[in-house]
Amino acid sequence: MYTYEYPRPSVTADCVVITREETPRVLLIERGNPPFEGCWALPGGFMEMDEAIEECAVRELEEETGLKVSDTTLIGVYSKLGRDPRGRTVTAAYLAIIDKAVAATGQDDARRAQWFPIDALPSLAFDHADIMSDAVEKYLDWRSKE
Repeated sequence: MYTYEYPRPSVTADCVVITREETPRVLLIERGNPPFEGCWALPGGFMEMDEAIEECAVRELEEETGLKVSDTTLIGVYSKLGRDPRGRTVTAAYLAIIDKAVAATGQDDARRAQWFPIDALPSLAFDHADIMSDAVEKYLDWRSKE
């Protein structure tokens, strides 16, 4: 195995799921582990070596909430220094739009999963408030074209 002279960041993917309902809702998970244990966050996690980043977002969503989606759109890539206290981490965030809220349960390292009205979100872990802001903008743009 080749060892690089320069350190490399970890790569993660997050998935923002928003409903098409009259009052749109967003699916969040309550983190079951540090950092930010007990805080609300977007479903997501570390990319495996044998998957594409889009696959990671879909896999992590299913592992943490039981929800399966197939159609996602890139929201953006987030790499702000200090965004994850575990170390240098870069994430790609994806948006999935579904018709209505469906049953979701906290699984894997998520203590629980819950739907929140898009205009009444709790405080979010990491830099997920920034990601959510961009996701809402992308969602509203999509909705204006529908």
